Amino acid sequence: MLRKAQISDIKPIQKLLAHYAGKGDMLSRSLSELYESMRDFYVVEEDGVLLGASALHVVWEDLAEVRSVAVSEEAGRKGVGTQVVQACIDEARAIGLKRVFCLTYKPDFFARFGFRIVDKSELPHKVWGDCIKCAKFPDCDEIAMLMELE
Repeated sequence: MLRKAQISDIKPIQKLLAHYAGKGDMLSRSLSELYESMRDFYVVEEDGVLLGASALHVVWEDLAEVRSVAVSEEAGRKGVGTQVVQACIDEARAIGLKRVFCLTYKPDFFARFGFRIVDKSELPHKVWGDCIKCAKFPDCDEIAMLMELE
């Protein structure tokens, strides 16, 4: 079932993100960061088990990031990632945003929604606040993608 995250989801979200962060696929998030941004998250859960999560993080008046997209390995290829990302895109439209972006190693997945690859320089500097925390900074190898919502 797709829904907005609740307090009880935060520790399972952190565990899921930490799994992929350990592989170098994404940034880990502290519990403090996750509690502060809980309202950004959508989750899919089934029988009390968290299967996937994603967050819509508003960056500026016309721009948000789809971030922290993670699906448990057991739930892979079952549409969970599609559900949480589509929920973020739908919310971005509903609140009046014009563009959403992501930084990813899975450009084919995001292209299915209408994201296109862009040069990182097209994104405002404000976007890079989390990058300082990354072990790969400043040699980021993630792919920047942008989607126009209008």
